[in-house]
Amino acid sequence: MVTVPTIDINAFLSEDIGSGDITAGLISATKQATAQVITREAMVVCGQAWFDAVFHALNPEIAVQWQVNEGGEVAANTLLCELAGSARALLTGERTALNLLQTLSATATVARQYANAVAGTQCKVLDTRKTIPGLRLAQKYAVACGGCVNHRIGLYDGVLIKENHIIAAGSIANAVQAARAQCSVPVEVEVESIAELQQALLAKPNRIMLDNFSLALLKEAVALNNGQAELEASGDITLQNIRAVAETGVDFISIGALTKHVKAVDLSMRINLENRDE
Repeated sequence: MVTVPTIDINAFLSEDIGSGDITAGLISATKQATAQVITREAMVVCGQAWFDAVFHALNPEIAVQWQVNEGGEVAANTLLCELAGSARALLTGERTALNLLQTLSATATVARQYANAVAGTQCKVLDTRKTIPGLRLAQKYAVACGGCVNHRIGLYDGVLIKENHIIAAGSIANAVQAARAQCSVPVEVEVESIAELQQALLAKPNRIMLDNFSLALLKEAVALNNGQAELEASGDITLQNIRAVAETGVDFISIGALTKHVKAVDLSMRINLENRDE
């Protein structure tokens, strides 16, 4: 399993709780409760650590018993976990915990679909920086949990020279040369035609992104490249055509939809109050 990034749950809780959960305050502070979380649709489970962190930040004594594994595929109406502890904490943390779990599970579910679509080829599916603000590392984790691969995390760990960078630098060669002189991270260049690909190959970047190339042009690019640089296809690629793109021989396919177009998984948390106070 991929490594869970460091989790700071406070920002997620503070935007919901603010100065205090006045509705949960209607319940006795000593009241105990149990709860169950069920998925209403098939999904890849992702985000257990974030879910746990929400409740443990509110009350460290809350017990969470997972019935499924992180990264596992489950069917609709599956019981995901059971909780027990302070009724107030369960009520206060419910929405934040579910928001994180359903969003990260949705990301992992979509990633699994794309990974399965290219299974058996040598091509890997990459995510992009088109993530939900504040959830960059969490969604990158979810992508890897689903079976796809992380592109650069941010602007600091890889060079991606795009059209405007090339214009500002004067040429692809100038941009790559400047990148090599200033840093030691991998250098990638985006090209939009075979002519630009030829220029990029002369500049010798680590990777070349082929933006909105047709299948015929992708095959031509692979033949022209002949193993000189890694090739990444991008633009207008969906679950319906990704297999054909992978079979052209490109090394990577980047998909913004992995993190940008996710639709939260439908989850339900049912709380049962116990007939006693501690």
